[in-house]
Amino acid sequence: MTNYAVGDLQGCLDPLQQLLDKLHFDPVEDQLIAVGDLVNRGPKSLETLRFCKGLGPAFKTVLGNHDLHLLAISKGVRSATPHDTLESIMSAPDRDELLDWLQQQPLLLTVGGYTLVHAGIPPQWDITTAQRLADEVSAALRSEDSDVYFQNMYGNQPTVWRDDLEGPERWRVITNYLTRMRLCTASGKLDLESRHGLDPETGFAPWFSYPARKTRKDRLIFGHWAALQGQDCGENLFALDTGYIWGGPLRIMNMDTQESFNHR
Repeated sequence: MTNYAVGDLQGCLDPLQQLLDKLHFDPVEDQLIAVGDLVNRGPKSLETLRFCKGLGPAFKTVLGNHDLHLLAISKGVRSATPHDTLESIMSAPDRDELLDWLQQQPLLLTVGGYTLVHAGIPPQWDITTAQRLADEVSAALRSEDSDVYFQNMYGNQPTVWRDDLEGPERWRVITNYLTRMRLCTASGKLDLESRHGLDPETGFAPWFSYPARKTRKDRLIFGHWAALQGQDCGENLFALDTGYIWGGPLRIMNMDTQESFNHR
């Protein structure tokens, strides 16, 4: 059995299938794990969801910000933007089945000695803390009151974690760390405005760049940051969002060997 990790798909099914064919991926023997953002921006969001769900136990994913955006739209608490490519999902006959499946997915996964997350883990959290807090959000997503989560999901506040946060504010900052974070301070204060460059304003830097980061000895696989172009971010870090939707390659990594395979 081989575990493969794949970067942000964003509705780009064709290159994924071509890469899997190249790797002779066998859903009976192998497993594909995605870093989130299965949908949006690309041309085949509906088909991508159907394909991934159809792999059954051979597929796992964490939720990304675009996946949560789709769920929020489906709940009627957010409107689609002109850049969204989600209408085919919203009008599909199997819409409810697909969305229910998506809503059950976690924000953090540990597989084969790796931790997978969409955006990252802030410097002040270790893996145990990140998993516990991710599980809190998953419980909210899977509860009968999940609409409360989605109604309060959007927003950049609070900018930093506090143990005494409760309810929607607590869920929001956890979600922002795990699905939206790029830049923060050493104490985990978020900058959710800067998106592309690695020259942030004074006091902010990439979340993975801090020497005292508590997960520095853990192997982390993440996506979300296409501007990194999958470059080497340091020991035990594997950035898989290589920006296929923006003209870059799509990347799959063999988690057993750490060998990467790209499709353009």
